[in-house]
Amino acid sequence: MAAAPENVQIRVHSRRGVNTIHPVSVESPHPAAAASPAANYREVKHFKKWFPWLIPTFVVANVVMFIISMYVNNCPKNSISCVAGFLGRFSFQPFKENPLLGPSSSALGKMGALDVAKVVDKHQGWRLITCMWLHGGVFHLLANMLSLLVIGIRLEQEFGFVRIGLLYLISGLGGSLLSALFIQSNISVGASGALFGLLGAMLSELITNWTIYANKLAAFTTLVVIVAINLAVGILPHVDNFAHIGGFVSGFLLGFVFLIRPQFGWVNQRYAPISPAGYSSAASPAGYSSTSRAANPKFMAYQRILWLLSLILLVVGFTVGLVLLLRGVDLNDHCSWCHYLSCVPTSKWSCNTQPISCQAEQTGSQYTLTCSNSSKSRSYSLLNPTATQIQGLCAQLCR
Repeated sequence: MAAAPENVQIRVHSRRGVNTIHPVSVESPHPAAAASPAANYREVKHFKKWFPWLIPTFVVANVVMFIISMYVNNCPKNSISCVAGFLGRFSFQPFKENPLLGPSSSALGKMGALDVAKVVDKHQGWRLITCMWLHGGVFHLLANMLSLLVIGIRLEQEFGFVRIGLLYLISGLGGSLLSALFIQSNISVGASGALFGLLGAMLSELITNWTIYANKLAAFTTLVVIVAINLAVGILPHVDNFAHIGGFVSGFLLGFVFLIRPQFGWVNQRYAPISPAGYSSAASPAGYSSTSRAANPKFMAYQRILWLLSLILLVVGFTVGLVLLLRGVDLNDHCSWCHYLSCVPTSKWSCNTQPISCQAEQTGSQYTLTCSNSSKSRSYSLLNPTATQIQGLCAQLCR
C-alpha cells in the first residue's frame, strides 16, 4: 500500500493527506455449454474487467494543476529567497515557509484552495471542489498520487469509470465540507478526502458483497487495519484529518450505493447456457428443482436495506452540512473535544491553529517584522517589497 494520503493545511494570515479478494470474472463457458454445440452461452457482464483510464486521467490533472500553481507562485518575483532557484519561475518557497517543496499559501489561495471565509462571505462555494485538485508540495503530491494509483485503478477495473468517478468526486466534496465546518482559520488543499472515500468504499463493498468473498475475515481485518493506520496519521499537526474523516464516511456510505453486486446464484441462473428448447441445460444440484433456482434474488435483503439507509444518510448529511456552512457555523463551538480528531498535542508538537500575522515597522529600507503569535522579531533590508514578500517572510518567522 502506498504512503498514507494526507490533506495538508497551509497556514496563512487570514481573518479568521488494501488488498482485498475480489471475485474472479466468469468468462469461460459453462461445462454443459461446451458439451452441447447447440447451447447458447451468454457472457457474464456483471463481473467483467474495465479498462482503467479515468484514475490515470485524475493523476495527470493533479500534476498539471501543481505545475500551474508553481507558475502562478513565481517564487523569484514574490519571495526573498527560493529553493531550487535554477528552476526559475517554478522554484519552490523556502523550507521554513513550505517544507513540502511547493508554492506559497497565497498562490494556493489564488488557485482555489479551501478558504472558509471566502466560501461563506464571498459565496465561493466552488472552492469545496477545486481544493481537491491542489497540493501543498511535491511530497504531498507524490504521496497522494501513488495512493490514488494503487487504490483507484483496482476499483475502476472492478466497477468502471462512472461509479468510481462519482465516488471519488462526491467523497472529496464530503471531506471538504467536514473540513470547512471545523477548520476555519487556515486554508486546506489535497486529494486525500477523495482517497479516503475510496478506502471507505472498499470497506462497504466488502460488507455489502460479503457472501461472494472467500477469505472474509482476513480481507476485513486487513482493510480495517489499513484504514485505522491512515486515520491515525491524521492526528499529526498540519494534516487535515477532518477531510480524511469526511471523505471516508462519505465513501463508506457511497460504497453501499454504487458498489453493490448481484448474488452469484442470480448470476448463474441468468447466464446459464440455454438449450434449443428454451430450458437451462445446467444440471440442478441434488435436492433442488429448476423452480427453486429461479427464485434466486438479484440482491439480498440486507443489500437493499443498506442501499436505502446509506442513500438517506448521504442526502441528509450533505444537505445539513451545506446549510450549516453557508450560515457560517463553526462546529468547534458545539463540540469542545472534536479538535482532537485532527490533532493531538504532545510534548513534541503543538496544535496551535491560530492564523499567522505580523506587525511591520519600516525605517527607510529596513523592515522589522514581529510575529503576533510568538513575539519573535527580525529586521530585513528590503527595497520596495510586495505584500506577498512580506507575507512570506512573516510565515518563515512565525514557524
